[in-house]
Amino acid sequence: MLGGLLSFTLAHSAGLPLAPSLIVSVIIAAIIGALMYLLAIRTAKSASVVSLIIITIGAAIFIRGIAGELWGVDSVRPDVFTWKASISFLGAYIHPQALWIIGTTVVVTVILHLFLTYTMVGKALKACAINPVASSMVGVNPKIMALIAFVLAAAIGGIGGVVMAPLTITSYNVGVMLGLKGFVAAAIGGFKSPLATVFGGLLLGIVESLAVAANWGPFTSAYKDAIALIVLMLILLVRSGKLAEEERAG
Repeated sequence: MLGGLLSFTLAHSAGLPLAPSLIVSVIIAAIIGALMYLLAIRTAKSASVVSLIIITIGAAIFIRGIAGELWGVDSVRPDVFTWKASISFLGAYIHPQALWIIGTTVVVTVILHLFLTYTMVGKALKACAINPVASSMVGVNPKIMALIAFVLAAAIGGIGGVVMAPLTITSYNVGVMLGLKGFVAAAIGGFKSPLATVFGGLLLGIVESLAVAANWGPFTSAYKDAIALIVLMLILLVRSGKLAEEERAG
């Protein structure tokens, strides 16, 4: 949401060229992510995981409200990166901006995978996600790692916003469903890696498109977003069943 709105404002109101407006938008989004952690999360000392989730949701609602005041309730569409005419490929027509989305997804996913797998900071991030107490005992600072995680998440979200907004339009409240679908994609991938999350997102998108195209039950285009909620409920039911079996076995 912020990436798309910021890029639109910087390009149309501030008059920045396309590339600088995109870069500045991502940087501002990363700074907002850092402030969100420092002001909302880090101040909640010794809070439970559930409390931190609630605080994060509250901070997101606050940011959405500020965005609504600054940009209003009307949707905006930033300029596309290249040309507007669709490309014909094997009988299908693809918008050039969709190719930018695919390419950006591949590049960001590969870079993030390499970062988490082969760098010390990436390995420290994964270690803190698994066990922050044990990580702190070997010299890793969980607070610094959490700050880095929020900055990375906000920057990646900003990148997603600037490449998607020219195709899908954007407004102050578009991030809710996108965030939910991103969570579902990560859940499908098992929260294991960026590659698994991308695979989960592709699978979710294919299921949504097939359900609408095949007219499965009540799933028309107006109710396509409900599929993500159904998939999330199924995942929670399966995971809760496995946890119950593990507790009985233990």
